[in-house]
Amino acid sequence: MSYAIIGSGAIGGALAKQFARSKIKAVITNRRGPASLEDALQAFAPTVSAAEATDAMNAEVIILAVPFGAVGEVAELRGDWSGKIVVDATNAIEFPAFKPLDLGGRPSSQVVAAQFEGAKVVKAFNTLPAAVLADEPRRSEGHRTIFVSGDHADANERIASLVTSLGFSPITLGRLGEGGLLQQFGGPLAVHSLIKQR
Repeated sequence: MSYAIIGSGAIGGALAKQFARSKIKAVITNRRGPASLEDALQAFAPTVSAAEATDAMNAEVIILAVPFGAVGEVAELRGDWSGKIVVDATNAIEFPAFKPLDLGGRPSSQVVAAQFEGAKVVKAFNTLPAAVLADEPRRSEGHRTIFVSGDHADANERIASLVTSLGFSPITLGRLGEGGLLQQFGGPLAVHSLIKQR
């Protein structure tokens, strides 16, 4: 599998660190272009490298680590997302109130999925604060957990396998309308750092 992290902010940087730590190759991109990432990626080279956004879209797994409001811009980079797994690591937050964005009762990942026509969208990597996500996932008492939700079992399995490869313990919650609601911002599983004992 090939992986691209879209966004180089706190969550994107945390994911890049985990990919490098686990020696899993990935590319990362942002609006400002590869040159803006050179210094930040020195510690992660050659495992994680910078790419142009259009090149990053060629990866099999696209991880959205952008603000929720920027998801549409990413979706417009391709006309057809068939064959791609899009991992929604975003949180729909209304600023400056810092409360869940009103989406009319729809799970935020269903809103995301509607913009990526043909893609298999999986919700993951969004419940841990960036500093915790960047930390060593293997603890003396077990492994930090990452929740996984999506409407396609095969995509859920692939992302759960990635989660394991990164050193976390995946917990698959089912479909976006069920598990996705539990893990989205404002849901009962958001911002909880749970340890799964092995």
